[in-house]
Amino acid sequence: MPANAADIADDAKNGAATAGPRMTAEAQRTFADARARIEQAVQDGLEQLRTQSRAYADTAGEQIDQAQQYVTERVRERPLAAIGAALGVGVLVGLLLSAGRK
Repeated sequence: MPANAADIADDAKNGAATAGPRMTAEAQRTFADARARIEQAVQDGLEQLRTQSRAYADTAGEQIDQAQQYVTERVRERPLAAIGAALGVGVLVGLLLSAGRK
């Protein structure tokens, strides 16, 4: 039986009515999947950042300890030179600060 234009229009209308909710549900699933992947990528990045920052903090702490030990040894070897250097730095900083007030 040949279909007329009205039947074709009704079929198209019914198809569009069921396709809309299907497409909406599919879009929501796609967005949910994308959100989950983005959240996972951000969590992975944060964990990597935490790991690297711990390593950098440990390295910096070790270097500060070594520098402190070095300075302590040099001060014990030559206490008068250390006092003179500290006095010179203090005078220099004082001059720089006082020059800014004028």
